[in-house]
Amino acid sequence: MGIDIGRLEDQLMQMSAEGSPGQEFCEAISELAQTGRFYQLKDVLPGIVYDELLARYQQDEVAFVGGWKRLAQEMRQGFIQHARQRLTSLTRLQQTGNGGVTPAWQEIQRALDGQQNDLLRTAFALELLELVEPAVQRATHLRECVVAASSSEDADRYLDEATRCYFLGMFTACAVMCRSVLEEAIKQKLPSGLNRQVRTRYRNTATLGNLLHEVNNNMQMTGFDYDFPRVANQVNDLGKKAVHQGLLSEDEARSCLQSAREALQLLLSK
Repeated sequence: MGIDIGRLEDQLMQMSAEGSPGQEFCEAISELAQTGRFYQLKDVLPGIVYDELLARYQQDEVAFVGGWKRLAQEMRQGFIQHARQRLTSLTRLQQTGNGGVTPAWQEIQRALDGQQNDLLRTAFALELLELVEPAVQRATHLRECVVAASSSEDADRYLDEATRCYFLGMFTACAVMCRSVLEEAIKQKLPSGLNRQVRTRYRNTATLGNLLHEVNNNMQMTGFDYDFPRVANQVNDLGKKAVHQGLLSEDEARSCLQSAREALQLLLSK
């Protein structure tokens, strides 16, 4: 059974419409006007507002009804769009441009969310749904990383984070985590004597570059596959670029992740 992401987005928008702030008010005005019960608004609206709406209603009933229906839809979409802007504002530095005062729409968002945070929940759900199809395509470029020997729980977690970062489009973070997984795996595989020497020499802060330098100078002692340093250095180069030179592209992240997985297979081949 196929999963239609567009349909899920539509269903989510429909669910978010239930009880959307301001929407029921707009729909009520439209319904009363359309069914000839406009006069019922007189008891619930301020006089000046009622008079203004009545004048517009009498001027063009069809346009009046259609306009309030559109407004109901726009209000729902507007609140959700503001929720997504609010979500984005949490992920970036915000410059002071209004004397440090929170924008009015953010204050309204927080007030409307109350304790339920339904608007933020909708914003997160929409963001995640948009990530599904690109993530699926990226996943098709990978195969299971099968190794003969285990490494450590930390290495598994680093690889998990690196892979999920790639799936979700966080390419620079992916490369950084690829370096971390190789650092951890190498430390776990170094002979105990060389491991102590490395910890002392680098004061327990050896980088992947430091570790590969030691491995390259002690290949016979480590027993590592002779192709391992070459593949691992590709990960180190892209990882250093991610940390020091700027954001990586999708192709670079994929290359880094694939090299990291290949390096792990070479390192854990026995």
